[in-house]
Amino acid sequence: MGLPVKLADIAPRVATGAFILQSGLGKRNADEEHAAGLHGMATGAYPALGKLEPTKFVKLLAAGEITLGVALLAPVVPTALAGAGLAAFAGGLLGMYAKTPGLHEDGSLKPTPQGIGIAKDVWMLGIGLGFVTQGLVDRRAKKRS
Repeated sequence: MGLPVKLADIAPRVATGAFILQSGLGKRNADEEHAAGLHGMATGAYPALGKLEPTKFVKLLAAGEITLGVALLAPVVPTALAGAGLAAFAGGLLGMYAKTPGLHEDGSLKPTPQGIGIAKDVWMLGIGLGFVTQGLVDRRAKKRS
């Protein structure tokens, strides 16, 4: 029995996994000012996060990004499972993009220059949903055979 990763999945897993892992590693030792900025942006979109202290929020965010990055890079993690995590993470980022004024034009999802950095995360959502969809198709095909 081989690893639960197809050859075609390796490039998008490595690209997204390395990107997210690096992002998480960079947040591990965020200073208070950086933590407050990230926390403020997140709480603007998701008010329940306001219950967390900014430094605690950033430590949890960093841990989540590191975990997701490693899951995408580890070939023992099934692609569909890693894809579900990626889709959820990207969905959260895109939700923040949609809920934050100034990141997109009024009445539109077209990004402003300030929003491009988050709007581009739509590619992670697409990859994650593709991984999940392919996993479901493969599972269904296995049941039929």
